[in-house]
Amino acid sequence: MADLIVVAYDDQHKAEEMRLKLLKLQSEYLLELEDAVVAVKKADGKIKLHQAVNLPAMGALEGGFWGTLIGCLFFMPLFGMAAGAASGALSGALSDVGINDDFMKQVAGKLTPGTSALFVLLRKVTADKVLEQFEGTGGTVIQTSLSHEKEEKLQEALSAAKLEYSKAPTV
Repeated sequence: MADLIVVAYDDQHKAEEMRLKLLKLQSEYLLELEDAVVAVKKADGKIKLHQAVNLPAMGALEGGFWGTLIGCLFFMPLFGMAAGAASGALSGALSDVGINDDFMKQVAGKLTPGTSALFVLLRKVTADKVLEQFEGTGGTVIQTSLSHEKEEKLQEALSAAKLEYSKAPTV
C-alpha cells in the first residue's frame, strides 16, 4: 500500500528542491517512489503541475518506435513513425499514472500565490534515515494518509530548523 504526503512550501522552488532530494534518496534505495509531483501557484493564481514523467512525450517516443518498426514491415517507415508517434502521444496524454491531477489542482488551489506544494506517493520508505535528510527544510504537512504519529514526526522534522533559528540570538 502506498502513502500519500502533501507538503506546502513558502517558496516556488523549494518543493522542486525537495523532489530532487527524494529522487536522490530513491537512488540510494532508502525509499521507493510511485509518483512525485510539484504544484506551483503562480502570482496570477494559476496552478502549474510539474510531473516527474511527461506522459505524452513518452507515449510519442514509444509510439514512434513501434510505428517505424511496423512501417518498415510494410515499406512505409515514415508514415508508420508519424502515425505511431501521434497515437502514442494521444494515449500518453489520456493516461493518468500515480496521483490524480484533479486532486492535486484542488489541493494546490488552497495555496497562496507564489508558493508550491510537493505531492509524494511512497511505496516503501526507511523512515528514520529519510526524516533525517529533511530535518529543518521547512514546509507544512497539509495532507497525508500517514498515521497521526507518523504525520507529527514528519512535521517535527520539517520545522526543526525554524525553531532553532527563531531561538538563535540576534546580533
